[in-house]
Amino acid sequence: MKILLDTHIFLWFINGDHRLSTDLREIIANLDNQVYLSVVSIWECIVKYQLGKLPLPESPEIYIPKQRDRHKIANLDLDEGSVSQLVSLPSLHKDPFDECLSVKLYITI
Repeated sequence: MKILLDTHIFLWFINGDHRLSTDLREIIANLDNQVYLSVVSIWECIVKYQLGKLPLPESPEIYIPKQRDRHKIANLDLDEGSVSQLVSLPSLHKDPFDECLSVKLYITI
């Protein structure tokens, strides 16, 4: 199964947050699944960290990739071709980060 994690699900997963169900935690941790974190999520974490809305033990450009690698979650880049597809998709989100994640989900996975 291919899975693209939303930013908050990734953060809950790496921090062992109780709001993430045991079933979902097991699906993400299952090495038979291909789990991805978009570069858009790293961007979102950096913005929220800079605004003081996301406390992290290290700077996000260090912490997020380190945790992604530690948990064997693949990086999913965002490229010009993917962003260009926004024009052909219905607007599902008011949050531009979620909109970019939707495009990558629609095109890649």
